[in-house]
Amino acid sequence: MKSIFNIVSFFTAMAVSAQSTAVISEMDKYVKPRYRVIVDNDFGGDPDGLFQLVHQILSPSTEIRGIIGSHLKPGDPFDSSKITAENAVKKVNETLEVMNLKNKFNVFQGSNDQLKDLKTPNISEGAKAIVAEAMKADEKNPLFIVCGASLTEVASAYMMEPKIADKIVVVWIGGPEYSDLATPPPGYTPLEYNLGIDIKAAQVVFNQSNLNIWQVPRNAYRQTLMSYAELLSKVKPEGKTGAYLTQKIEDLMLKTQKFNLLVGETYIMGDSPLVLLTALQSSFEADPSSSSYVLKNAPKINDNGAYEYNSNGRNIRVYTHLDTRLMFEDFYAKLKMFNSKK
Repeated sequence: MKSIFNIVSFFTAMAVSAQSTAVISEMDKYVKPRYRVIVDNDFGGDPDGLFQLVHQILSPSTEIRGIIGSHLKPGDPFDSSKITAENAVKKVNETLEVMNLKNKFNVFQGSNDQLKDLKTPNISEGAKAIVAEAMKADEKNPLFIVCGASLTEVASAYMMEPKIADKIVVVWIGGPEYSDLATPPPGYTPLEYNLGIDIKAAQVVFNQSNLNIWQVPRNAYRQTLMSYAELLSKVKPEGKTGAYLTQKIEDLMLKTQKFNLLVGETYIMGDSPLVLLTALQSSFEADPSSSSYVLKNAPKINDNGAYEYNSNGRNIRVYTHLDTRLMFEDFYAKLKMFNSKK
């Protein structure tokens, strides 16, 4: 892999610019960045990723060092094209333009494809950006890779440069329930959505790497229910950004009705815990102290995307309860403050 690292080393020299000041000016004097984050999500899919992106942008304690648009499964109903990562980048840029923040952040395209095997990385701009940021020697603030989709870019970055493992924390939304912790939902699919986007990437991260993982599995991320009434009263009135986000959910609600799928009056904002667990940590002895987790041996993930017990697995955090009050109220407040300046 030395030759791959030589390719990557060029990108290490490239400056990955950060959020220089808070997007919400009232917070700039009192809240300073204490963490770096790279946001990695399939923004062309489920619109919950756009809510997470906006919330992360509005959170001044985390400085965004890159935004990666990553791929969906082949033939995914949200985008059945073969350029889903490319389309994800378009969604990011569209969102930034709505927020009047065009060109304020570095946006990278991930791979359009799943990993082909467990040894060969997909060398994308997104994966190279992770390596470049992780390998910076002069940074004091910890680096979180906040991932709301597949683990393709994380796995590729690790295979390109395994030394990143002790330099980053991977916060991942994905994976099914652990049988000793939670019961699957009615009519569940054994293969959880995000894990199913790229099973091989999950196998690299869980089975082969020593990456530090904070996992938010399906039973936890399904706790993040925003009601449609909240969307209408607390998001939609807040300027172009609030209207834009609301429209994404309403379009999906109408689309599902055409297939006689009634989604009711709540929506799972399953990617928003990425903000909760990074930007909204406690002041002293910093940690996501209002949310609960257990330490588990990292399981082995088999070819079907199911867990197999691994007695030799390293400890990983598995979140079981999320402070949705803090997460949503913070989002609503920041969106209102951001809109008040428009």
